Amino acid sequence: MSASSSSPSADDRPESATAAVIDAAKQSDLGLVLGTLLLVYAAATVLTFSDGLNSVVGLMRTLTFLGLVYALAALALNLQWGYAGLFNIGVAGFMALGVYTMGIVVRSPDPAFGPPGFGLPLPVGIVAGMLVAAVVGLLAALPALRLKADYLAIVTLGISEIIRLFLQSSAFDTFLRDTLGVGTGGGRGMGMPQNPVRELFLVDGQVGTPTALGDVVFGTLGESGLGIANTILIDWGYITVIAAFVVGFYVLLERLGRSPFGRTLKAIREDELVADSLGKNVDLIKIKVFVIGCALMGLVGILWFGSQGNVSPTPQFMPVLTFYVFIAVIIGGSGSNTGAVLGGIVFATVLFEGPRRVGSAVRGVITAETPPSFADAVATLDPISFLAFVTDNIAPLQFVFLGLILVFIMHRRPDGILGDRIETAAAVDISERPSGGESDE
Repeated sequence: MSASSSSPSADDRPESATAAVIDAAKQSDLGLVLGTLLLVYAAATVLTFSDGLNSVVGLMRTLTFLGLVYALAALALNLQWGYAGLFNIGVAGFMALGVYTMGIVVRSPDPAFGPPGFGLPLPVGIVAGMLVAAVVGLLAALPALRLKADYLAIVTLGISEIIRLFLQSSAFDTFLRDTLGVGTGGGRGMGMPQNPVRELFLVDGQVGTPTALGDVVFGTLGESGLGIANTILIDWGYITVIAAFVVGFYVLLERLGRSPFGRTLKAIREDELVADSLGKNVDLIKIKVFVIGCALMGLVGILWFGSQGNVSPTPQFMPVLTFYVFIAVIIGGSGSNTGAVLGGIVFATVLFEGPRRVGSAVRGVITAETPPSFADAVATLDPISFLAFVTDNIAPLQFVFLGLILVFIMHRRPDGILGDRIETAAAVDISERPSGGESDE
């Protein structure tokens, strides 16, 4: 065969190169995540470019923060549900335990500044929050893990609600004040300590006295430089910390999944009876992974809500938060850590924040009056009036949109974006085995 006939034509080479790049990006976990974020940033720019640089960077900040914290929560849930098949619907409760414990440990003992605490350093509070979430997870796991599937889900949901109602109770707050000298604030909530990232940019976290790093960042990108608000840049500093934790969670769970313990977890997920018959202590292993997952959920609560200035049991830790995290895992694909990260980003940016942001942008260019009801919007037969009604009522209609998306995913892609990459319990790839007719030469 001649060289000219064996080589691809000049017209095929660019197409082949492009396809190769696309295939390589699909196979790269980092490429998938970064590509998704770039698409989100492009959409944020289109929605807000007319409002100025601060609006664009501010929207990117909000979307990135929400995407990363949902990715953290999805990774923690994926350890329990995706790896071991444990149906935990108490995610919100364990997140609340983590952040409330951290607040109690770190807050000032002086009751003049709100619910008193122990006044200990922040690292002690973070460790304490994870420990309390782990201990409560252990106490819940001992009786609950004897249950299966739906029954376990009901028990964990009940535990989460018990935690939330305890934290909301003024009687529990009074009891803690009388016995330990600390409080939760009851239904009023509890103020959180100042975000430590501020001290990297501002001396003692106070506005107007930048550190050496703050001088560089604010002078280059901030109000005295490119024009981005200094508070937005500080928030981006905290987002960098969150991103580091996402990487840490991912590496931890990947290594755990490839360890003998992780392979046992996946064997339990596939068939608990077979794993038990092979001599594995199924109950002990399930308790261990449940405790580890609850500790990680406590840390997620600290990283997420500990930076918000104030936390309260309602509405921040309602059961709907757990269902949001489950949706993120479902979208990405249960059993895939990369899928959990992608699912968290896609849910937070496209399904959670996306409709409101798009609705607000569209409503800004519509001059038609909003019909008083859905029936009136339909009866007018005017698409502009109907669009005005939809954009003005985007919050309740967002749940309808979310439900439709879930139905579509369950019908078209029930395993999620990366569900085909679910990790098996085998230590080696046995997907391709030689046929019995082949012989070694």
